[in-house]
Amino acid sequence: MDVPDIPPIVLDRDGAAPLGVQLAAALRSAAASGVLRAGDRLPSTRSLAATLGLSRTVTAAAYEQLLAEGWVTGRTGSGTFVTAVPAVTAPAAGPPPTVPAPVSAALIDLRPGTPCVEVLDRSAWRRAWRAAADAVPDAEPRPEGLPEFGAAVVEHLLRHRGLPARPAEVLGTAGSTAAIAELARTLPRGARVAVEEPGYRRAARALAEAGLEIVPARVDARGLVVDALPAGTAAVYCTPAHQFPLGGRLPAARRMALVERARAEGFLIIEDDYDGELRYDVAPLPLLAALGPDVVVHLGTASKLLTPTLGTGWLVGPPAVRAAVLDHRDRTGSRPSPAGQRVFAAIAAHGDLARHLRRLRRELAGRRTAVAAAIGAVGHAVTGDAAGAHVVVPLVDAAAERAVIAAAADRGIALDGLARHHGWDHPRVAGLVLGYAGPGRADLARALPVVADVLAAHPPR
Repeated sequence: MDVPDIPPIVLDRDGAAPLGVQLAAALRSAAASGVLRAGDRLPSTRSLAATLGLSRTVTAAAYEQLLAEGWVTGRTGSGTFVTAVPAVTAPAAGPPPTVPAPVSAALIDLRPGTPCVEVLDRSAWRRAWRAAADAVPDAEPRPEGLPEFGAAVVEHLLRHRGLPARPAEVLGTAGSTAAIAELARTLPRGARVAVEEPGYRRAARALAEAGLEIVPARVDARGLVVDALPAGTAAVYCTPAHQFPLGGRLPAARRMALVERARAEGFLIIEDDYDGELRYDVAPLPLLAALGPDVVVHLGTASKLLTPTLGTGWLVGPPAVRAAVLDHRDRTGSRPSPAGQRVFAAIAAHGDLARHLRRLRRELAGRRTAVAAAIGAVGHAVTGDAAGAHVVVPLVDAAAERAVIAAAADRGIALDGLARHHGWDHPRVAGLVLGYAGPGRADLARALPVVADVLAAHPPR
């Protein structure tokens, strides 16, 4: 198949927008004008880079953006093809309306959920992949996960989370959300599951898509309010180490009360320890799984600790739960990929994982201090424990939240608000959920004065 002619692309090499963002916008325009049509094959990233005099990193970033947005698709061995073309309509009378730029085109993304890959030791990363590639290819699937991965997780949980476990008690997963979806399929259809409100909406959606009834579980500044849990639930999903998104740590008394109530009422506790390793002030409290191994399923992930590239996580739970998950995998043929497990085990094998975690804690502790100082300088405060990779900046109401997010987007900063993390009725609290792990140090330093300036126009709560 011939590659279509690409129209002249003008890039502002001195402009504020990254060249990859500009190139992606130019290719979208080419599709809108009809120069590119659905099914057309784009030049390779190397060829386009040579034509435009760019680094291949720039053209690859532009293609990745278009892939993420669904405009193009990659076919192994064939290339990159246009899959969607914007509809062209006749212009309306009068001046065109002002359309805000999509969040994905923001220069600096301060939304939560992105790990700090900047501190990842690239030499250790390459060593781990080489070691993983040296392993003999598997002839049979391992639905429970690789033994060496289980051993690495056991060591990690004991050293960094205080949870004793045996390798046979660990199931490999494709990450926390994938594990939640698997657990959901082991519960009776129509069963009630309590989910923190506000909370992690992907968890709620994964549970709901399995035919479960989702009910809100109230949280406050210290996490799940155990006394307010609704009765008659089959499971409770929570984030006790660092409640998402408010950032509180569940006190010891509430932890014990939750475990005791689970035993008394016969429900399962799903403990999502998505960033529990990242604590900067005091020692972590005992995990729910350590207090109630008979009623708690503990979930962990490499995505926040290292990178989502590995696509791997772990589940530690009661024998009946593990058996139900394995039965589901056997019936559906689903199982986590062993590739990420091999790399994780290789990183952990020679102490690289522990060294990375020490660097990561130092880096994120410093970033959190910088964020708090910048926000505090304009009269606002950050809330949430000194842990994880995000803080909350309370605002007076939802209108202020929307205004701050819009103003920041106009200046090239993507922000997140608490409204998005509510699932029932109107949001009870308003504010920013500000992530500080994803951007590089230089980008974070550029972004913080902009965020502070935007916040200065709004009174603190």
